[in-house]
Amino acid sequence: MAPALLLRLSFAVVLGLAASVAQTAPLPESEGEVAGNGGQRLALKRASDAVLGVQSTATEDASTIDTLGERRAGSGVVIASDGLVLTIGYLILEAEEVELVLDSGKRMPARVVGYDLASGFGLVQAVLPLGIEPAQMGQAHTVAEGDPLLFVSGGDDGALSAAQLVSRRGFSGYWEYHIDGALFTSPARPDHSGAGLFNAQGELIGIGSLLVPSAQGDGTRRAGNMFVPVDLLPPVFAELRERGLSRASMRAWLGVNCVEQDDGLRVMRVSRDSPAETAGLRPGDVIRRLDGASVGGLESFYKMLWNGGGAERDLTIEVLREGQMQSVRVHSIDRTQTLRRARGI
Repeated sequence: MAPALLLRLSFAVVLGLAASVAQTAPLPESEGEVAGNGGQRLALKRASDAVLGVQSTATEDASTIDTLGERRAGSGVVIASDGLVLTIGYLILEAEEVELVLDSGKRMPARVVGYDLASGFGLVQAVLPLGIEPAQMGQAHTVAEGDPLLFVSGGDDGALSAAQLVSRRGFSGYWEYHIDGALFTSPARPDHSGAGLFNAQGELIGIGSLLVPSAQGDGTRRAGNMFVPVDLLPPVFAELRERGLSRASMRAWLGVNCVEQDDGLRVMRVSRDSPAETAGLRPGDVIRRLDGASVGGLESFYKMLWNGGGAERDLTIEVLREGQMQSVRVHSIDRTQTLRRARGI
């Protein structure tokens, strides 16, 4: 844990890197120059201290073990004085056990509070007092492209570095997921899962989700990371704390992983025991139409699926299979009802 602690103390280096990345100011000549801005330095230290490690073990019969594995590790950010931690949901999805890893190396038990399928956020609660001051919440929509940011991960290999916002746009994942206003940063880091993204005032603006090959979104091969903006949290926060999920998460699910191509959406994988598998959809099928309407790209397909009626309903999907058009009847279900929970929850 010593390397992470040392990294967290060197804010002169981090602020210098941030200025260099944004090309808005020269590198500081000395730590005294940086320390002159004491308020910002303390705010960034508080931000860094609020990030810790998150480790989980999935339930024995978890359906997500196939794609996410049984044991998962990443980061989370303390957002309330009672030890509430915001992380990326896939780390704690169908988790039987959760531990928080502090800078000291100490491991603290935690319980899952909620998982928001719609945004991808997860909430966990420390069982014992953490003694960690929570991060200040910011507003992602106020950050401009090119602004210098602070990327902080926690756990045994926790580290911090400067980052830059290179684009903000909608993001559609192949696993039936879409959010608006996703934050894309550079340079890329592999320890993104649940990591905190902070603005220059030390306010949390995003939670790390993915490593992406093109952060700019224009085809340029500039690898980076995708963060879920914290702006998506307030509308669902009360529901997550009270019910463990949001109403927005209770939507139609098929269980297909698709990628966009010129002639439609190609099915790459069908989830085990999903509506798509039951209906006979196969990898290689190209989805053309949903209930008679052209699907377009992933975003339009998902919104037609989610906004076209109740979570559980009969759908007609037209696919191109081995050169022939076929109609497949699928009965969608509420994905939240299929997820396993820890015993006793």
